[in-house]
Formats: sequence, structure tokens, C-alpha cells
Amino acid sequence: MKKSFALTAGSLAAAVLVWHAAPSFAETARRVPAPTADLVAPPAAKTETAVFAGGCFWGVQGVFQRVKGVSNAVSGYAGGEAKTARYDEVGSGRTGHAESVRITYDPQQISYGKLLQIYFSVAHDPTELNRQGPDTGTQYRSTVFAENTEQARIANAYIAQLNQAKTFGKPLATTVETAKPFYAAEDYHQDYLTLHPNQPYIAINDLPKIDDLKKLFPESYKATPSLVKAARAG
Repeated sequence: MKKSFALTAGSLAAAVLVWHAAPSFAETARRVPAPTADLVAPPAAKTETAVFAGGCFWGVQGVFQRVKGVSNAVSGYAGGEAKTARYDEVGSGRTGHAESVRITYDPQQISYGKLLQIYFSVAHDPTELNRQGPDTGTQYRSTVFAENTEQARIANAYIAQLNQAKTFGKPLATTVETAKPFYAAEDYHQDYLTLHPNQPYIAINDLPKIDDLKKLFPESYKATPSLVKAARAG
């Protein structure tokens, strides 16, 4: 499990050497077709939020922090109760929570549908049930936590579109859950990919997602991430 990576400098170097010789767990990325239905933001709208779960939140956060139009992406938990929104409890797989990311974005720059397209294309593998890469359990499920009925409608329609087109060759495991509050994760989880790029879990499973975003969505990629700690400082 990822929380067991407490490595010395020597063991870190050894692990990176092993990584170069071992197969990667990183999901295969593809640019899937854009959704045929999308949300239309009112001209005055400047800020909206979206919550996605797709495996370990370190990588999902890292992807969306590098998307143009996104001003903040916070790692956290959704699907369960406030009292169990803690990393040590969520890891049990019995809380109902999924590791999630709350994305704050400007709907005049990027749409909800475009965020969903990136989510399905590079942020995770939506065909895996209750797992992503080396991580298993319901806390790693593929779920869109819709903020309102319109987001739920768009997400469900997009899942149906991709399934009907057999885009992935098998049905998506992604679910849509509504009325589930989001709880921010502990500070040490925020900006984890940026702060620990050489950590083996990040190097193997998550940095390839950043490369995929840059390659598959060059029009949406930004080199400087919108970091949680920078937003708090501002």
C-alpha cells in the first residue's frame, strides 16, 4: 500500500532502479470522445466545483492541478460520514468514503464536460471496479460525486455514451453519487505529487498521467500547477 513508503535515500534510489526494470501499474491513457451533452455556464459564473474519485488521490489531484481553468484541486474523501473522513479509517475500505478530489474551476475557461473527458481519459482507468493499479478496495472506486442534478445528468449521459460506443471495449465501472459531502484530507496529502516526484509510488503510477495529459490534451495543459498550499498562502 502507498502509505508504507517510508524510504531512506539509499532505498529510494534502489526502488527507482527497480522501477525502471519492472512493469508499471500505470493505467493506459487514451483521449476519449468529448461528451455530446455539457453544462452551459451562465455568463456571470466565475467559479464552479466538481468532485471526482479515481483511485489514489495523489495522482488525480496532480492531473487536475495542471489543467487550464482549474484554480484549485484538493485531495479528500467523499461518500461517507464526517467522523470517518480520516486517512487511517478510509484505508479500511469500510467507511463508504472514496479518495476524491474537489476541483474548483472557471466555467468560462473550461467546462464540466471537458473535466469529465480528462477524468476518463488520463486521470484513471474507469473500467476497474474498486481498484486502480496496485490499490484495491472501495476507497479506490471510480465515482463522480455530482454536486447537483445537472452534474449528475451530464455524468450519467457521458457514461452511457462511452458504454454505447464501446470506447473501452468493456463497460465502465464508474458510478455517480449525489448528496455526498466532500471532506478535505490531511495537510500531508495535499500537493503530494509535486512535493514528492521521486517517491516510487508517484514515479511509477502518477507521473505518467501528467505526461499523458500534456500529450493528449495540449490545449488544456499548464506547466505550473495550481497548488493547495499556494492558494492558502494567497
